[in-house]
Amino acid sequence: MFSVGAVSAFALVFLSIFSSVSCSPPGPVVTCSSGNNNCTVTNGYGAFPDRSICRVASVAYPSNETQLLEVVSNASKKKQKMKAVTVYSHSIPKLSCPGGPSGAGLVISTMRMNKTVSVDTRTGRMTVEAGIKLRSLIDSAALYGLAVPHSPYWQGMTLGGLISTGSHGSSLFGKGSAVHEYVVGMRLVVPTSEPVDGYYARIVNLGEDDPDILAAKVSLGVLGVISQVTLQLEPMFKRNITNRVEKDKGFEGNITSFGATTQHGDITWYPSMGEVVYRDDFRVPVTTPGKGENDFTGFRSQLSLVIASTRALEKSLEATSNPGGKCVQSKLQVLTLLETGMGLKNNDGSLLEFTGYPVIGNQSRMQTSGSCLNSNNDLLFTACGWDPQIVALFYHQTTVSIDLANVSNFIADVKKLRDMFPQALCGTELYSGFLMRYVRNSTAYLGKTKDSLDIDITYYRSRDPNKPRLYEDILEEIEQMALFKYNGLPHWGKNRNVGFFGVRAKFGAKVDKFVEVMRRFDPQGLFSSEWTDGIFGLNGSDLEIVKKGCALEGLCICSLDEHCAPKEDYFCRPGLVYPQARVCRKANDS
Repeated sequence: MFSVGAVSAFALVFLSIFSSVSCSPPGPVVTCSSGNNNCTVTNGYGAFPDRSICRVASVAYPSNETQLLEVVSNASKKKQKMKAVTVYSHSIPKLSCPGGPSGAGLVISTMRMNKTVSVDTRTGRMTVEAGIKLRSLIDSAALYGLAVPHSPYWQGMTLGGLISTGSHGSSLFGKGSAVHEYVVGMRLVVPTSEPVDGYYARIVNLGEDDPDILAAKVSLGVLGVISQVTLQLEPMFKRNITNRVEKDKGFEGNITSFGATTQHGDITWYPSMGEVVYRDDFRVPVTTPGKGENDFTGFRSQLSLVIASTRALEKSLEATSNPGGKCVQSKLQVLTLLETGMGLKNNDGSLLEFTGYPVIGNQSRMQTSGSCLNSNNDLLFTACGWDPQIVALFYHQTTVSIDLANVSNFIADVKKLRDMFPQALCGTELYSGFLMRYVRNSTAYLGKTKDSLDIDITYYRSRDPNKPRLYEDILEEIEQMALFKYNGLPHWGKNRNVGFFGVRAKFGAKVDKFVEVMRRFDPQGLFSSEWTDGIFGLNGSDLEIVKKGCALEGLCICSLDEHCAPKEDYFCRPGLVYPQARVCRKANDS
């Protein structure tokens, strides 16, 4: 999740000094008042899109598949609703909250199911438990001279969690950048309504040719609990990376050709600055000189005081309606990031971390980052930038994949809005701008339906759900254009509720096939919830929450002024470039 924890220019000055200090790791996402009972479940940001509190009866911590079978069996026998939860739980939607009455469900943590099961260096296949952290997976493979071909940019995920949400890197080459495309085997524990060998659960073993694996690869956690995953890896290789800055004039016409010629490349667009950063990113032989490393600045440990100051400054700019201040702050931040290589390290013996391009290093050191996770507790003197244990950054993420055939028109529409309001998108540049990654179409039922550009936009979220944002209407129009005018697909692990409105229809018959497998694996719906039922249009569930102020948080699309903030002069109005959009616009901003 690349946009997580972007930092201000002020913070960057300190980061250059404190990048090697220890850091308090994130706190637990499951907390209980009585042993493992009477628990609350949250995500890594401390808030779900609807800000609801997820209460469960208990949490279980199985250490192996046999224990997992027993846990699922015991809950299945009682017809208790369940969900798997990972150690970091970095999905924004309510994927880890069981369905049914509040406080009655069970969460099953995969925290202790984190071991390597087997490695076959001849075939390049590696089997691991689903709770293994991405960094541990990559490092374990590297010990055998093997590389995970692609991965998300943020390493604070488990293998089971990231494949369940379709997480990816950036590439149109071969099978593409989604990790689930390299899954060649899976084992799941699923509930049963009648005993099987004494258990009210069974183990499902899926090979690469089993058609049900097309549902299990991206499952949103509704089939059961993944216990083991087998991946097809590659011999270790190196990456050669250069970040190249260009003006954004006409860049939308180059998006497809850049993706077709750059194996791991991505694009970051800073619309208010009128600049684009192309990441020229190629594979080179492992014998190529270079000890480079990717330690993205926004994913490093940061002084908690600096994080709080960064948040306070943005909050102040919002409160005083000062978009110009955001533009000044974001420009200084972006320039500083570019000058420091955006966290790339040459590791060439110099006193400076970054000494110039290209930066060349092993795939295992270049493909993902998140050093703020890998330290001992320092009593929250430092932390990851979004850690809810402190006064941290707090934001929305809109992440949508648009068919490559349509993406140039989408960018052109965004430029029209940018040209009308040149300061409107400066706030996104405080959170890495518009990050654009390439993803190939997938055979997985809930994978991408076409070769696409995944566009990740992160922006300020108020702690007060009834408080509108600066230029709220512009970002809402962009969001609705991406989702509805250009029929974009949401990232399953990100987005506000609006990102999933009408999503079933976008997948067509693939969703029907997925639901058929889901009902076979879990006929009682014990791993389903109101959230996932809403995604699939089942059991009368609906993801839209209509109430006063609902559009401010993306819980609804406004149709009445009261869905916005009329007392603060924000009213429901049509879009400016996409008139079918309905957005919350401040009265004097038209």
